Amino acid sequence: MKEPKLTVVIGASPNPDRYSFLAVNRLRAYNHPVVAIGKKTGDINGTPVIAEHPALENVDTITLYMNPQRQQEYYDYILSLRPKRIIFNPGTENPELEARAQQQGIETLEACTLVMLGTGQY
Repeated sequence: MKEPKLTVVIGASPNPDRYSFLAVNRLRAYNHPVVAIGKKTGDINGTPVIAEHPALENVDTITLYMNPQRQQEYYDYILSLRPKRIIFNPGTENPELEARAQQQGIETLEACTLVMLGTGQY
């Protein structure tokens, strides 16, 4: 079994029709600890969706479910967490944030978290 990776889901939604909802559930099913951050608070099967930007340590992955325009207000927060990687899910691709992250030595991937989990690439 792979090592659990602390993952921050930005753009998390308590709406079961959203991919971020599925991602939080799937990450937890694979035993990855998850911090779910969204515009609206709520709950995803026991994982709280918070609107705050908590200070976190040892963040392995940030996975984005928010369009590039909405990401701008999160740039400083995302970079302050010093994750090992940022996953830009389909529709979240953002060359500006990718470049800023890469300048700080953060790996960036344009990929799908759900596919990565399902194929063992996470």
